[in-house]
Amino acid sequence: MISNVQSIGSLSGTRGLGSITDENSSSSVTSAAESAKAGQSFSAMLGNMATQAMDSVKGAESMSFAGIKGTATTREVVDSMLQAEQTLQTAIAIRDKVVSAFLDVTKMQM
Repeated sequence: MISNVQSIGSLSGTRGLGSITDENSSSSVTSAAESAKAGQSFSAMLGNMATQAMDSVKGAESMSFAGIKGTATTREVVDSMLQAEQTLQTAIAIRDKVVSAFLDVTKMQM
């Protein structure tokens, strides 16, 4: 399912996003702040957040399979699914803000 998406770089026009990896998807706010301090570009920061969101959804998917197999507790599965849902809602909110800002810019008179 989710593992069919090989890299986020193929989904975006920016370069180098496929090589971005993160060890923990719950630290997206912290890593975004660290990226800004490190002088990372806006597109790289968005790519990093997208990769973290994708990792969170992949983790929830694998945890649900582990729950089906009986190797994970119900609590672990629910926590993982709630984290993935929160990540998805955040990604949707960011997408809506970016689209809204783009539409505002296109309406401006030159």
